[in-house]
Amino acid sequence: MTGEGVPPVGAADEQSGRPVVGVLSEAGTSAVELELLLPATARAWLAAARQGPLATAFPAAARKVGHERLSAAWTTDQAVRALLLVGAPADEVLAVYRYGDTAEKLAVLHALSVVDIANGLQDQAVPVVEDALRTNDQRLVAAALGPYATEHLSQHAFRHAVLKCVFANIPLAVVDGLPKRVDPELIRMMTDFAAERSAAGRAIPADLEAYLNTPP
Repeated sequence: MTGEGVPPVGAADEQSGRPVVGVLSEAGTSAVELELLLPATARAWLAAARQGPLATAFPAAARKVGHERLSAAWTTDQAVRALLLVGAPADEVLAVYRYGDTAEKLAVLHALSVVDIANGLQDQAVPVVEDALRTNDQRLVAAALGPYATEHLSQHAFRHAVLKCVFANIPLAVVDGLPKRVDPELIRMMTDFAAERSAAGRAIPADLEAYLNTPP
């Protein structure tokens, strides 16, 4: 089950034929800015929900506030779920991710782009990112590679996450940490992958070729 309100992976890009995976993060968003996007009814529900357990409010949010698009990066349910996580202890954040459906997992990953949440959790949410990167769900992998991963993933883990995107046909444009975290070892790994594809008579993704031809 994909979960309530989960956007599907988009149609193939016309030029590359690769599936379009939406970028779910918007770096630098503050909780205050996010709350200002909410309609009055959602703000009222959020205020009441904050008085109860996170484990109850978090899964209920989508049913209570809907999925209206608030900005290019946020829908109402995603924004409300993110705001519920502001100030929450790390163990509760990890729990709503662990026991959530796909939409709830995506919401937690998306919430890590909110400055207040990322600053509050520090590196304690890295297990959430690592879990998402182990899945085969393109949406979870793409959402995991937002600004929080750029800041907190080890270089080893980051390199392998990028290669996973290449293997899984996820456009490298969704990886917040590219090109700033590219290093010679990642270029070597990309080069080896491209050589294997070429030897097998398969096309090399255009976004990968850009790194091979003009390494950052």
